[in-house]
Amino acid sequence: MIEPIISLAFSLQSNPGGYALLVGSGVSRSAGIPTGWEIVLDLIRKFAHLKGADCEPDPAQWFEKTFGEYPDYAKLLDDVVKSPVERSQLLKLYFEPSADEREQGLKVPTDAHRAIAELAAKGYIKVIITTNFDRLIEKALEDQGITPVVISTPDAAEGALPLIHSKCTILKVHGDYLDTRIKNTTSELDQYDERINQLLDRIFDEFGLIICGWSAEWDAALRAAMERCKTARFTTYWTARSLPGALAQKLITLKRAQQIPIKDANTFFKEVAEKVIALEELSQPHPLSAKIAVTNLKKYIVDDKHKIRLHDLLVTETEKLYAELNDKIFPMNTPFNKVELANRVKRYEALSEIVLSLIVNGCYWGDKSNHGLWAKCIERIVNPSGVSSGYDVWLHLRLYPALLLLYGGGIAAIAGERYNNFATLLTKPIIRDGNRDKPLLTNLSTWDVLEQNIGQQLPGKERRNTPLSDHLFEVLRTYLKEILPDELQYQKCFDRFEYLYALVWLDAALRPGGLDWAFIGIFAWRREILKETDSEILRLGKEWPLLKFGFFDGSIERLQEVKTNLDARIQKRNWW
Repeated sequence: MIEPIISLAFSLQSNPGGYALLVGSGVSRSAGIPTGWEIVLDLIRKFAHLKGADCEPDPAQWFEKTFGEYPDYAKLLDDVVKSPVERSQLLKLYFEPSADEREQGLKVPTDAHRAIAELAAKGYIKVIITTNFDRLIEKALEDQGITPVVISTPDAAEGALPLIHSKCTILKVHGDYLDTRIKNTTSELDQYDERINQLLDRIFDEFGLIICGWSAEWDAALRAAMERCKTARFTTYWTARSLPGALAQKLITLKRAQQIPIKDANTFFKEVAEKVIALEELSQPHPLSAKIAVTNLKKYIVDDKHKIRLHDLLVTETEKLYAELNDKIFPMNTPFNKVELANRVKRYEALSEIVLSLIVNGCYWGDKSNHGLWAKCIERIVNPSGVSSGYDVWLHLRLYPALLLLYGGGIAAIAGERYNNFATLLTKPIIRDGNRDKPLLTNLSTWDVLEQNIGQQLPGKERRNTPLSDHLFEVLRTYLKEILPDELQYQKCFDRFEYLYALVWLDAALRPGGLDWAFIGIFAWRREILKETDSEILRLGKEWPLLKFGFFDGSIERLQEVKTNLDARIQKRNWW
């Protein structure tokens, strides 16, 4: 039998964003955060102490007997401290850590909160329902670069973004600790405002549910919301440290929930996050898949009788990649943060592995009889399906897989001295922009994919002036190791590709209607390629490879003019 926690990990990994969390006080208990009722009892004790009275063993009963009414959180706070500022300061003592508490690890996000935030950052959790008043989940999410949408009042529920448009939404059904309208008493927990109920009905209908730290004993309105939902699109997982009570068991039966016995919330969420991430890594193409594909390519590329098989191999793998590059897997409306940026870049790289391996080897070994294949592949990938609206950073990043293919194929073509392949990659693919067709050349560069200030948010690239170029230099090393085993030769071919691309780019940019803008990469910092190219042109003249393939109108004079312009821009270093 498969353990329920393994089943949960599979469900989360295969349905990113399909599950909501319902977390109760048990999740914040280990952080030393009191419940709202515990705050009421503590205030009564302090109040009784100041009156010189003994309220034990039942402070609530003493309060009711003394004042003739059951203790109410909001009224009690209003009696104890009169102004909102004073009330806020009082509540901070219960929910925000002092220096000593922080040192002891109290009232700060726990392992459970951090694991939840990690799952949210990777897109696995989009909705969190909590009965807690604290802000530990919010803090953990902010540490991951996520600013969640927080709904703690009916008004907020009415005006909130649709759940699908938020990276993460937190619904605090009992309120927030800085709002005295939080729900504590039995009567308050018996019913919710209709706007909160409507939102709960949507969540319970559209999402699976993972329940942790919630006993179901006191929250009648929350139980009623779960009972109203008759659909079961996804499984409900119910975690508990001990045998669930009668009311919880009723819901478990109703929802046909999978029960997961746990030691505590910290251990549970850490284990879930670890298993989901492990499955994510396993779901990437197996290393052998790329090797097998490349082996087949090498067999097909040497004999024209296999040209159909070569075509089918590349088209099949290209279509697999194309199918993954959609806005469901990479939503365009997710707010930007650097964790999401790093995750998307890694995911694009993992998905592109097989096609990139094929393009690298195809451009290195292929001749003019099949050079059109590589260009068609890039053209397919540079025009992904899906929406054309959303955050600009994600819309631009959709071009990253095509940039990987262009760089990998271009460097390989130079390494194999296959300038026909190099020329085809630059001149044949078209980018479709609405009803307009644009040449890939002058519309696909590191700067088109990630602006400098965005690229600098990639891990380790904070101080780089060409951050994505630097990143590509590191990523592509693995793919070109077999054909360029020597590190210096790899560097020379990388720089040569970028420099030649920059020359061709600037040639187009300087013509009428061009933007008079130069593409610059990591080669600008090393500079050797500038002098090497001068020597080549002097030695080869019109036989210089790019002139032979018609670039710069086949004119040495035009080439020299463009090269002088580009080199001057590099020397001035004012291009960023």
